[in-house]
Parts: sequence; C-alpha cells; structure tokens
Amino acid sequence: MLKAAFFLLAVVSPHSVAPAQARLARSAAPPSLVVLITIDQLRGDYLDRFGSQLTGGLARLVRGGAWFTNAHHDHAITETAPGHATLLSGRFPRSTGITANRAGVFDTSARLLDTPDQPGASPHQFRGTTLIDWLRARDARSRAFSVSMKDRGAILPIGRLREQVYWYVPTGRFTTSTYYADSLPSWVKRFNNRRLPQSFAGRSWVPLLPDSAYRERDSVHFENRGANVVFPHRVSSDTAVAASEVRVTPWMDDIVLAFAVEGLRELSLGKGRHTDVLAVSLSATDIVGHSYGPDSKEIHDQMLRLDRALGSFLDSVYKSRDPSSVVVILTSDHGVGTIPELAAERLKPAPARVNLSPAVARLRASLREAKVDTLAIAVDQQVVTANRAVFGKSALTADAALAAFARDVRAMPGIARVDRFADLAADTATDPTARRWMHQFREAADAVELVITQTPMSLWSTIPASHGSPYDYDTHVPLIFYGSAFRPGRYPEFVRTVDLAPTIAVAVGLKPPERLDGVILKRALK
Repeated sequence: MLKAAFFLLAVVSPHSVAPAQARLARSAAPPSLVVLITIDQLRGDYLDRFGSQLTGGLARLVRGGAWFTNAHHDHAITETAPGHATLLSGRFPRSTGITANRAGVFDTSARLLDTPDQPGASPHQFRGTTLIDWLRARDARSRAFSVSMKDRGAILPIGRLREQVYWYVPTGRFTTSTYYADSLPSWVKRFNNRRLPQSFAGRSWVPLLPDSAYRERDSVHFENRGANVVFPHRVSSDTAVAASEVRVTPWMDDIVLAFAVEGLRELSLGKGRHTDVLAVSLSATDIVGHSYGPDSKEIHDQMLRLDRALGSFLDSVYKSRDPSSVVVILTSDHGVGTIPELAAERLKPAPARVNLSPAVARLRASLREAKVDTLAIAVDQQVVTANRAVFGKSALTADAALAAFARDVRAMPGIARVDRFADLAADTATDPTARRWMHQFREAADAVELVITQTPMSLWSTIPASHGSPYDYDTHVPLIFYGSAFRPGRYPEFVRTVDLAPTIAVAVGLKPPERLDGVILKRALK
C-alpha cells in the first residue's frame, strides 16, 4: 500500500489543482498568520506512544488537526539541515542544495552579531524559494520571524530572504548574523538582558509525573556515555556554565518559546490583512534524544513537558490573534534510532558503530602508489565523490579505485550496501532506499560516485543515539495541519514533508511560482 500511495502522489502535478486554489481564494480571506512548529527529532511514533498522557499543545493539535500519520522525509541523509530546508520550500535536498548538516549554513563571511567567538551563518547555500517568497510576491507587507536554538533550524525554513531570523548561542543569548542585520533590535537586547537561561543555574530536572507513569528504566549505562544517567539532572550553579547546560533539558524549549512570543508581540505579526509567517524550531527533544536515546525515561519526560509548553505557547498566540485567522503546522526534521548497543539485543545483524578510517587509509595508499593526488577521491562519511580529471593517464583509473574501495567497505560490519549513485535511478520504483538517495543529490552537479548505507540502527559516530539513515525510523515524522482551512482527522496514507509547502500554499490562496517536488494534500483541506 505504501508504494501504491507513493505512485499516486508522484503523478499528481501541482498545476492540476489550480481550480482548487482559485475556489479557496474566492471563498475565504487568507489567514493572517502561518505558524510552523518543527520539533527537532520528533519521531513519528511519539505522539501515539505518549498520547494518553498528553494534555497540552500536542494533544490539541492531534485531536483537532489533520494528522498525516505516515509522513516521511523522503530523502536519505535525515539530518537537521536537509530536513528543515524541505519544509517551506516543498523541494527535496537535491533541489534546495542543502544535502547534509555539513552543507548547511556555515558562512565565515556572515559573522554573528555581538558573538565573535561563534561561527558565522547564512542561507548562502540554499537554492530556490520558500513560502515567504511566494507571500512577499503577492503582498510586500508579508513578513517572517524564525527562531530556534540552532542556526540551521532558524535559517533554512525561511530560505534566502533577509527576514527576522534568530538563534541561541551557548553564552545564553539570541543572536543573528550580518547576513540579516548590522545590529540586534532593542527588543532582542532586552530579552537577552533578562538572562532567562542563566536563571536555571542550580536547578534540577526531575520527572514531571510520579514514577509509576513511566515504563522506561531510569538507569541505562549506554545513555549519555555512562555519565549522569539517573534523574535528577542538575544544572550547574555557575550561570555561565548553566547557559550551555540548559540546552540538554526541556527548559531550552521554554526559553525559545518565550522568545517567540516576545517577537510575535514586538513585530506585530499576523495583525494585518496580509499573511505573515512565524517559524519556531524546538531543539531540546533532539539534544535529549541524542544523549539518552528514544527509549529513555528522559525522552518520555521531555515529551510531556514539551506538550505543556506548546499548550501555553498556543494559548498565547490565540489570545493575541484571531484563532480563525491562524494556521498551525506541526512536524519534525527527522526521527531517530535506538542506541545501537541496546538495539543489538533484538536486531540481527547487530548494529555497529562504523569507522571508515581504515578503508580510507587503504584508498589513500593505493592512490599514492599510483602517483595520483590522494584527495582525488573524497569520502565524506556516507558520500564518495571523485575528481576524475586528476587521474589523467594513470594506470589506476577512477572506476578501479572506487570499485576497490566499495568492496573494502562492503566487508565491514554495519554496512548494508554501497551503491554507484548513477545506478540507483533504475531502482527507485521498487527500492525506497534508492529513491531516497536519488532525492538527496543531483547526479551531474554534485559529482557523487558512491553512497553508503549502513545496516539498521548502525551509526557513524560515538554519540549514544542518532539519525541520518534512509530507514523509516529516521524518516518517519508527524505532519499535522491545524486551523479553519483543514479537515480534522487521521490520514494514514504515505506522504512526504515536501508536500507541506504546496498544501499550505493552497490554504493561503497562493500558487507557487516554481515547480515543487511536493504535491497538495487535498484530503486535509476543507
């Protein structure tokens, strides 16, 4: 059924629903505010898994929204930057140019304001447009405000426009870069001067509910690299240290949401007859999930606290704006896999932590022996590129070197397959892994030769739990549309995160000016 649903969606052209857009535009005024809430690392099963204990904002969206329960990031490197870039653009990483975190927002030319010790950031690598571009083309008064703990979480949903974009730095402040402004607005400075992150110094994160409400073990050695694995988790009493440590607690979301509410008020978003955008990316679930894993008591408590924090946030939005003119979307940038050492108890082959260094060293040695530049073939974790021109008339050809490296890697524990990228196009109809890799890169422009897929739950790093694979546990995320334009209910069909933007475009009465990879989810629309 999943494959059939995919083909049904894939053959629908965005242009075929223009009459639906016209009908909506005639029948109702567009919403004044679109609120995108992206929960970093919110795995697709969490809302059902913790659903009986949710009473706040998550519960409100689940029960009153159009919830697509089988939504996926349909690309292979399921990381924060590629995921966020798909959401309001409606395009896969191959189209946005944001193919991995390391091809994200790092930009030495865009220094951070009042924060010289942190790396610069901008959307300079992002290609194409997003929802706010489309809105501005219709009405130049439309504005966007985006905030996250992470620079890439704040920047990439907005695309290349110079809007109000802010993120958190470990010193305990929100900032932006010179790409967006020459100085911080007075309201941001006032918020920073409140020193809200530092106020958590000396406090302890304890479970919200009695112990009987949690099924998970509290003491698991593999969590957090064996340190500080049991509640309570105390934040340092040193305020400078606390400003960084608070990121590994649910309170980080509270801080970001407080900043979002302040910005909404100060910028007067959603008060005009045009449509504004508020994008909020919440990162605590990701940081807690990386540290303690998706099966931990910590992630359970994080979800309960997130639910309540979102409830307060939505209450603030609806008290200050007409609820009938607000559209809310909830989704995530990726999922997460079980800690490999815990997954090994039930998975065969057992997951592994893969280190390609020995294979890369042998590749370099073979190139050196053939008198070929050792950087002629670049291995960037799961992606291998080659500069074929460097090989010249060498006895060692690029194809021979790549084939030898592929054989070497395939023999390693934790490796499921090594594919020639050029061969994957023939398999996308029957092979979801091939399809997701094809959505990741442009073959000619990105010069990708090989792509490496690990076995389920295997990881590249030593971090306790992570993501980044083309498997469903990393691609599956919630997708909920909430507001008067949408038909509440649970929709089980397979959809993609690239379908979010074209669907919202219909809800605000727009037709995107460029061809999108996503399609309109018509069942969700009234």
